[in-house]
Amino acid sequence: MAKVFNISDAKTHLSRLVRLAGQGEDIIIAKAGVPKVRLVPIPESPPVRRPGRFAGSLTVDSSFFDPLDDDELSAWEG
Repeated sequence: MAKVFNISDAKTHLSRLVRLAGQGEDIIIAKAGVPKVRLVPIPESPPVRRPGRFAGSLTVDSSFFDPLDDDELSAWEG
């Protein structure tokens, strides 16, 4: 069941309400007894990607660059 707080109480106890919402509590803020907003946590963001993180870890054999034979080339080209 959601916990409902009036705006004045929400302003006074905002830090506690943010903590409760982050722990999964359903927090609703009301104005004059009428629900207006719901306080919800933001999901964790994915890790930041760093370009070049795996530089040098992938090696390709020089035969990779050799031309394909006719049978294999026709299989790729259809």
